[in-house]
Amino acid sequence: MLFKKEQTPLGSLTYIFCTDDYLLGINQQFLQHNYYTDIISFNLAGAGQPTEGEIYISLERVADNARILGLSYQDELHRVIFHGALHLCGYKDKSAKERTTMQKMEDQYLKRYQIFQNTSQNKS
Repeated sequence: MLFKKEQTPLGSLTYIFCTDDYLLGINQQFLQHNYYTDIISFNLAGAGQPTEGEIYISLERVADNARILGLSYQDELHRVIFHGALHLCGYKDKSAKERTTMQKMEDQYLKRYQIFQNTSQNKS
């Protein structure tokens, strides 16, 4: 749904759930960053091709962030899942303006997902 709404052709998308240390290694090796992060997204497709994405998520970071932000683990995990997909659709989060837009889009897709979940549960 997200890729369709964002008008971004999708070939395939793989989520890899991992530890802090595993994601730190990816961060160091591929991005030359020496710090923990909750997510790293890679678009492996060539120019003009549908997105072929890999999204790495540290479940330890998600748990810590949820606790720090006072959110449920499930909501924070879904937010991060949407965050990675939005990166693959071209959204950035380096500047304050970009972060504000990214957060708005995360919130929008998280709300849509929650509405879908509630509707699905009420049907069963």
